[in-house]
Amino acid sequence: MNDDNFWSPYQGGVSLTFDDGTKNQLEKAVPVLDEFGFRGTFYINPKGVDWETSCLSWREVAFRGHEIGNHTLTHPCPNNVLGQPGGLEDMTLAEIKQDILAAQERLIKIAPHQAQWTFAYPCYTTFVGSGIHHQSYVPIIASHFLAGRINGEYGFGNYPPVVDLAYSWSLPVERMSGYEMIGLVEEITGRGCWAILIFHEIDGPRLTVGSYDFRMLLNHLRRRSNAILTAPVGEIALKIKGYQQDKHYNEEIP
Repeated sequence: MNDDNFWSPYQGGVSLTFDDGTKNQLEKAVPVLDEFGFRGTFYINPKGVDWETSCLSWREVAFRGHEIGNHTLTHPCPNNVLGQPGGLEDMTLAEIKQDILAAQERLIKIAPHQAQWTFAYPCYTTFVGSGIHHQSYVPIIASHFLAGRINGEYGFGNYPPVVDLAYSWSLPVERMSGYEMIGLVEEITGRGCWAILIFHEIDGPRLTVGSYDFRMLLNHLRRRSNAILTAPVGEIALKIKGYQQDKHYNEEIP
């Protein structure tokens, strides 16, 4: 479904996203993105009593053109990930909403100039409660954010006419080679889709991508900048939202 009217003059789009706001990203991802002229989306958790001090570097990153996104305050995960109770299964919708909005109050102070805000579900999980009390909090994200980012099926992206922006698919790329990441981006954007890649660390101890492979991907995206739109999540999501609204309006006209 390559919609030339939407992506023109590009074949598709890609967003480079980074989770958890780590020191590793400040040292090894942001400088390389700046070197290649790309803007990333950084989903951070502004937690702790000293959050303003610890987030000073992210304020600088935001004012250099990168996007800051909401990843909750406390990064709650399922009990199966934690290995103990106290995770998302033991939270209510009111509690997850409070956690998310508390983070947002702080994030606005980090990037007060930012007009659009997006969200990344911690541990790619979109529910609270368990069993018959299992409830989705996607509607909360849809009410407060332009877009929300989950995990997705390997090799698939987001089709602009039909994607639910509050439930946008993405691809974790840890331990992938540059060749694999390039292949995924070319295949997904070649179908007229939006590819969202998830990074955690570059040359780090866990959930990592090698710096050589990261630079290979960015070099390819720079060479293909006439065919692939590389932009933050909020920028592409806003473009898709406008397109979907116009499409719906035109379809309703008799």
